[in-house]
Amino acid sequence: MAVPIVYNLRSMKVRWLTAVAAVLGIAGTVGVFVAMLALAHGFRATLVNSGSPENVLIRRAGSSAELDGSVALDQVQAIEDEPGVAHADGKPLASPEAVLIAGFNLKSTGTNANVQIRGVSPIVLKVRPSVKIVAGRFFEPGLAELVIGRNVPSTYEGLELGDTIPFGGETWKVVGVFDAGGSSFDSEVWADSRVLNQVYKRPENLYQSVTVRLTSAGAFNQFKDAVTADPKLTVQVDHEIEYYARQSQVLTTLITILGGVVVLIMGVGAVIGALNTMYAMVSERSREIATMRAIGFTRLSIVLSFVFEALLIAFVGGVIGCVSVLKLNGYTTGTMNMQTFSHVAFAFQITPILLAVGILFALLMGIVGGIPPAVRAARRPIASALREL
Repeated sequence: MAVPIVYNLRSMKVRWLTAVAAVLGIAGTVGVFVAMLALAHGFRATLVNSGSPENVLIRRAGSSAELDGSVALDQVQAIEDEPGVAHADGKPLASPEAVLIAGFNLKSTGTNANVQIRGVSPIVLKVRPSVKIVAGRFFEPGLAELVIGRNVPSTYEGLELGDTIPFGGETWKVVGVFDAGGSSFDSEVWADSRVLNQVYKRPENLYQSVTVRLTSAGAFNQFKDAVTADPKLTVQVDHEIEYYARQSQVLTTLITILGGVVVLIMGVGAVIGALNTMYAMVSERSREIATMRAIGFTRLSIVLSFVFEALLIAFVGGVIGCVSVLKLNGYTTGTMNMQTFSHVAFAFQITPILLAVGILFALLMGIVGGIPPAVRAARRPIASALREL
């Protein structure tokens, strides 16, 4: 005979308190699960968005990040002459950049946090055309002026448009705010690279990295082959997107592992709750189950009906859990990038794929919590169950 689905629906309506308890346990677990995935996804997306398919990032061979890179001015000039480099107004689109860390107080806590200060070329906006000045103006070359990412004013004290702030032995003026499209640059402070080197008493002909814009994304191999074949250039060449993707790996892995441990613990609790709920329902319905068996329902029908009931409870819990975390989508938080030791602001990103994964996770908990009680229900002897009540 067919699976007695209508019976399960009516039974859940009658025993709604136990069903609600199981639903809430699964909802809480799924909510935390999706939130942790959204946190890791948002951080990774922020860094990956910092790269452009047409851009390459060049550092000293063997360096793990820009901070420990070193590219001399004569190497920069050699790089600018390589094939595949884009030009604008007759000038190669290459931005030699000085990268360092400075401490500023967070508005949220008043504690000190590392901010990445990036000394850039005056043509950097042509090298990174996705970056737009949205307030004020760009800095004047040769002056102690700053332009800041759009997340900086709301994150740090004393770094708003028009402010003057001392650091590195110089007093700087914030003259502009730029929007980098939700990338990690939105958490950075930019200045003229030559001025930054002078203030920090660094060699004026030495930079941490060079960002080059190519004529097209397809010119990468030609450009890389030419650079690596040049004996004067002991550097490594990366797609900008790939470089920033690697920068996100440490923290996203850490978030995923820690989140996985928390979700595993909560998941075990939710499954135990579902098991208890389903076992209680089986005990309460011993005579009803026996009656269905007596009128012709097979053991398989009974098993499938209870599994359906568990999956329905899990599905409702999964939907509630997913809906409950939707308000986190776009919420901006911040943490330290383990690779650069600088503070990065990023937003939770809840995508349809993450929501689907959350629902599947809920259904998995429903299967694990529903099958054992369903099998127990189907195995009960008909005669003894009818005599129980």
